[in-house]
Amino acid sequence: MSGGGKVVAGNWKMNLGPREALDFPSGLRVPDGSAAEILLFPPAISLAGLREGLERSGLSHRVGLGVQNVYFEEAGAYTGETSVSMAAAAGAGHVLVGHSERRHVFGETDADTARKVAAVLRGGLIPVLCVGENLDEREAGRVEEVILRQLETVLASETIRAPLGSGARFLLAYEPVWAIGTGKTATPEDASAAHAVLRSHLVERLGDRGREVPILYGGSVNPDNAGELMSADEVDGVLVGGASLDPDGFSRIIHAA
Repeated sequence: MSGGGKVVAGNWKMNLGPREALDFPSGLRVPDGSAAEILLFPPAISLAGLREGLERSGLSHRVGLGVQNVYFEEAGAYTGETSVSMAAAAGAGHVLVGHSERRHVFGETDADTARKVAAVLRGGLIPVLCVGENLDEREAGRVEEVILRQLETVLASETIRAPLGSGARFLLAYEPVWAIGTGKTATPEDASAAHAVLRSHLVERLGDRGREVPILYGGSVNPDNAGELMSADEVDGVLVGGASLDPDGFSRIIHAA
């Protein structure tokens, strides 16, 4: 990705309720003049609290908000789901799509992910597409095969490629499943290699627009390794899990950007 600052995104998963979300920004420190793009993805029920907390702390202009999941239909009998328009009305500008936990815990397929990306773009929000291999796939030497399949299932759709080619924003996150919540982290060299594969395919499919897509690394990112990871070739930022739950630790990652 050419130009711009690093992206530092925090995925709270199913942690921090409305009260904790309201209080979180009071401990967040964003350096003056930082070029980092900061995003937070709280549970949907905590979005309003976090939004209010950011406004109280004077950080609403520095921190973008997102949701961790949406459904691809606009309305209907889909108990427990949230539509793109609902997410937007609640203040979300970004949507995580295809996170490994959605794939492996909830059984979402590559096709489901593609439909969600299309819905997010159609609704005017910014998708953050997650791709990554599990340990068995990595040990079998199938990293490139798996991540390209996950990406291509999305880019194969003309309804997705058309808006991306016309300037709609899109972020990609490489998250090796074996490194998520395990304390194991891909080396900067591992991350660079996977990101280079993804970048090449983005350019092949989207032309010069593919060079502008930020590619984030996610997988046991913490304040101690974030700087080294973000210094690696082709790593445009980080998608942080557990370390984003502590405002002090998350602030340290922002400083490392």
